Amino acid sequence: MKEKIAIQGIKGSFHHQVALEYFHEEVIVDECLSFEALTDSLLTNQSQLAVMAIENSIAGSIIPNYALIDKNNLHIIGEYYLDIVQNLMVLKGQRLEAIQEVHSHPMALLQCMDFLKKQSNIKLVEDKDTAETARRIHQNQIKGIAAIGSKVAAKMYDLEIIAPEIQTVNNNMTRFFIVSKNENNVPKEEINKASLKFVLEDTPGSLATVLNVMTNCKLNLTKIQSMPIIETPFQYSFFVDVVFEKYKHYEKAAKVLEIMTNHFKVLGEYKNGKK
Repeated sequence: MKEKIAIQGIKGSFHHQVALEYFHEEVIVDECLSFEALTDSLLTNQSQLAVMAIENSIAGSIIPNYALIDKNNLHIIGEYYLDIVQNLMVLKGQRLEAIQEVHSHPMALLQCMDFLKKQSNIKLVEDKDTAETARRIHQNQIKGIAAIGSKVAAKMYDLEIIAPEIQTVNNNMTRFFIVSKNENNVPKEEINKASLKFVLEDTPGSLATVLNVMTNCKLNLTKIQSMPIIETPFQYSFFVDVVFEKYKHYEKAAKVLEIMTNHFKVLGEYKNGKK
């Protein structure tokens, strides 16, 4: 029996594309219109795994998703990097001059802002999902409104691309986590990346000391993200990603960091998805 994969959005979305490419087969998906709904799908066993966007090379981190993973004790078991190519699509037969509004996810609008700023007659409307907008235009045969999304969405919902590849930066990439309720069962020899969370004493040099431990243990810090601790004003949690050649080096660092920090948590150990 195939596992059900929760995705943010619907079929034709970039999350759906990642699910298809990561699992290398037709997948059964649970379409969720928010990341909170995606999390609930995992927690209630409606799905066994989930695809969750975590950062974009232009717009940066999706910080609330770190909190969702942490708060609900989910496990990151993999990652996938997807080149994002955004296209402006409409009902067939329309011209760009006739478009009054563009509806899309805020991240997609941000990624295409240079193009959209030139369209002074078009109103930008934030929506929950790129593909859902495309589907709604198709189902209701809406004229005068365009969607932004992938070629997969345009084909799936029979829309015409009137402006291809409108993303501001061509090298536009989004990183996705593969998330589970259960810990990863990947053999240690295949694991070369980890996502960690820690909280430090509010003392001078505490973060520098932690970074030195990582360096001494031959870990390469590829990302660091701070997040306020709501219960303690002006105190922060740190979310970091580290890559390493040998699991034993990471294991040594994790043991030291657990002693050095006020709170230490492994969010996931997995295989580096960056090519």
